[in-house]
Amino acid sequence: MSRRILHLNSMLTGGGTDDQCVKLAFGLQRLGEQVWIAGPEGREFSKVIRELKVPFHVTPPEGPLKMQFIRSVAKFIRREKIEIVHGHHGRDIWPTILAARLSGMRPKIVLTRHMAKSPSSGFSRSFLLGQCDALIAVSEFVAKVLREGVYEPNSPEEERRVRPPLRGDLTKIHVIYGGIDTDRFRPLSGPEVAAQRKEWGLAPEHFAFAVAGGYMLPRGKGQREFLEAAARIHQQVPQARFLIVGRGNMGDVLRADIQRLGLVEKAWLTPYCADMPRAMNAIDCLVHPQIGTEALGLVVCEAFACGKPVIASELDGIPEAFAYGGCGELVRPEDVGALAAAMQRQASEPRPTEAARAELHRRVSDSFSLGAVAEKTRAFYQQLSGRVR
Repeated sequence: MSRRILHLNSMLTGGGTDDQCVKLAFGLQRLGEQVWIAGPEGREFSKVIRELKVPFHVTPPEGPLKMQFIRSVAKFIRREKIEIVHGHHGRDIWPTILAARLSGMRPKIVLTRHMAKSPSSGFSRSFLLGQCDALIAVSEFVAKVLREGVYEPNSPEEERRVRPPLRGDLTKIHVIYGGIDTDRFRPLSGPEVAAQRKEWGLAPEHFAFAVAGGYMLPRGKGQREFLEAAARIHQQVPQARFLIVGRGNMGDVLRADIQRLGLVEKAWLTPYCADMPRAMNAIDCLVHPQIGTEALGLVVCEAFACGKPVIASELDGIPEAFAYGGCGELVRPEDVGALAAAMQRQASEPRPTEAARAELHRRVSDSFSLGAVAEKTRAFYQQLSGRVR
């Protein structure tokens, strides 16, 4: 007998948390669970939910204090006899708890923390563990933040300086990694990859480094540091090219950096790419020079799943993701010299063989595939509910 599970998501605008929420619901549905997602219509991931054929409860406008949203979800929980309510965004912590309580059905309440920070509200840090049945951290590092707190008072990034712990029953905190679609993120070669390289202006002899991710003000995900590192090595490694793959509001800043650093025709921003597996296969090395906080760094797993080496910041949860592939290097965050040296070393390495790429994919798939993550989550739900199928 399957469980009746509702995933609550008031955003669905396309960020990493939305992606993980929808993929998890889809994976659980494939395992035979009865799963719904509750959230607003007309958002980027509302369409994805419908494409995946996951049952979708459309919530109304939130209203004052989000009460319309909460009441709609509470009625749905009551009508469908939901057994587990699972909230994902920080802004959904208390709506998830209140909707479950108002329903009168006493479902198990599960929350996932997708960020490498504790909740900003002191009230939430003090009381949320007492109001939920379980809190899932997406990495051991996130669990450490929640259980012990992490303090880096000298960090140049304000958000890393003080991350206080939660109070209450810390045994409710559990770790389940997020997942990636390893059926799509896999080693590819041939005309499809050659076409992507040609579209980006890459010749066969070029060694393409790329940063993949959003570039939002004020500092993005380390794209400016990536360009500074590129400026230090582009003359010694003339075949290297430096791509910034993503979208955001720093485009003018990054293009100005390319001009200032003498990287014209060596570095550029690519047009937005919706097919990231194809993009990962078209590059030679992913660079993930994160400077802010990072819960896990699934983009690292995506690159490894495609059989590509990675150079990444040794920051927060990133080393956990890196350990599953181990191909490439970790460097100190915001150390442009170390980043440049690692890139120069990588450009001199032979490209991974087909066998090596296949082995990288296998290692990542065993732990991060959607099926593996769904299985772990289902087992966790079983343990929480005390009922085995």
